[in-house]
Amino acid sequence: MTVAEKTKEIKALDNKIKSLEKELTLHKTLAEIKTIMWAKIGQSITDQWKSIQTIHEQIELISMAQFETQTARASLGNMPEQANRMIQFLNTHTKEQLAALDIRNRTNTILIVKKMLTLRNFV
Repeated sequence: MTVAEKTKEIKALDNKIKSLEKELTLHKTLAEIKTIMWAKIGQSITDQWKSIQTIHEQIELISMAQFETQTARASLGNMPEQANRMIQFLNTHTKEQLAALDIRNRTNTILIVKKMLTLRNFV
């Protein structure tokens, strides 16, 4: 063999060694694994996004309900005491006295007052 052939053979072996070293360091394999993992993570986030949006909407609804409850409490104030006095007032006056006060139906008025009491207790 000549020196040129041996040099050529050595270069070929060097190239083969370098390619085998690259395979051993797993650069290509790790890059492929990273690509697959990021694709899976992205898909998982996409799949969960609807649930995240639903949770966010529910949080908004809860805060709106809390605000409405506080508004109802504020508007009712100390209605139970007043409601009890109103029921007592309606029960102690005659139909004519109530008609003079523009209360036409004692029963319905008492039911409305009791409804307000129930609402207050519910709130």
